[in-house]
Amino acid sequence: MRDLKITSSSTAAFPLLRHAGFAYVSVAFLAACSGGDKKDDKRPAPQVGYIVVQPAAVPVAVTLSGRTVAFETSEVRPQVTGVIVKRLFTEGSLVRAGQPLYQIDPSLYRAAVNQASADLASARATAEAASAKAQRYKPLADMEAVAKQDYIDALATARSAKASIAQNAATLDTAKINLRFTTVPAPISGRIGRSLSTVGALASASQTDPLAVIQRMDPVFVDMQQSAADLTALRRKLAAGGVTPGSTQVHLRFDDGSQYPLPGTVEFSDVTVAQDTGTVTLRAKFPNPDGFLLPGMFVSSVFDQATDPGAYLVPQNAVQRDFDGSAFVMVVGADNKAARRKVTADRTQGTNTVVTSGLRKGDKVIVQGLNGLKQGADIQPVAASTAQTVAPPSGKAGNGSGGASSAKGR
Repeated sequence: MRDLKITSSSTAAFPLLRHAGFAYVSVAFLAACSGGDKKDDKRPAPQVGYIVVQPAAVPVAVTLSGRTVAFETSEVRPQVTGVIVKRLFTEGSLVRAGQPLYQIDPSLYRAAVNQASADLASARATAEAASAKAQRYKPLADMEAVAKQDYIDALATARSAKASIAQNAATLDTAKINLRFTTVPAPISGRIGRSLSTVGALASASQTDPLAVIQRMDPVFVDMQQSAADLTALRRKLAAGGVTPGSTQVHLRFDDGSQYPLPGTVEFSDVTVAQDTGTVTLRAKFPNPDGFLLPGMFVSSVFDQATDPGAYLVPQNAVQRDFDGSAFVMVVGADNKAARRKVTADRTQGTNTVVTSGLRKGDKVIVQGLNGLKQGADIQPVAASTAQTVAPPSGKAGNGSGGASSAKGR
């Protein structure tokens, strides 16, 4: 029985020894793992790429909607009344100033010229007779052979006859002008549209509708609409010296995104604000040698209305936004720590964002390695032109130094 008890106590002790040994090994293993984590936490700071910003003169580009307008527009109107007997042009063709366009029946006006010519000849004959009579009466009146009043009457008749010559000459000139107006000419050079009157129609000098419309389309105007508030703000900045006047050169873009190859120039800004839209009209002039721009087309006009002399160009990926929409960038701070900097960024230019405030000359703006970068984090700043790799986040890398070594290898 004793042997059995001893055996039983010995046997019962073995599991306890096994459990004690397992606990010892587990504690040792956990201690080893704990020591390994502390070692992994000492991985090097991530590398980030930066650029050194410098102020530059950045144009303030604006895009305005506009509409093309013919350089000159003239309505072809008759100046005499009559029936149109002939149309002398091809619709849609180019016409020259003075080129005949319509022929109005000239019969009545030719007859008026003949009558005025005859009246003028009669007035001249009458004037010659009256002048001769006055000359004959002059010596007789001096000798008192005729009454002096008779001489005065003869002299007045001669002078009246001369005045009648002038009146009939003016009537003849008017008749000739009206006869010339029976041929309706082109008032300007340009492209003529469709004819609004046909052969056989009665043309009147007092009619409201034109016979046709001619438009000169080289060059061509583009009327742009800009908000009066934006224009006022720009003028205030110019007056305060915040910006300087920009270029007057304008470029056109169409609805499909294509660009008109020839640049234009801003001619003037209107002095009146449209009451219904609150906009001001700006007019630009564009060459149009091929007639590609037609009157009435809607286009977008892009031009540098001013220049900001102290702005900074920062790559767009470097400018981040808070939940409230405010912009900020990360810069290289003291002791190689990341610093968050609030900036004002209202517009873009190409692949860059235009920063107008918040940066100083020589600041090092981080443009690479921004993913997961926080305020006050330790960093290894290098020039952005060098290839960069950011160290992987903790828990996803088998080797904490692999990222840095690969960057150096490149």
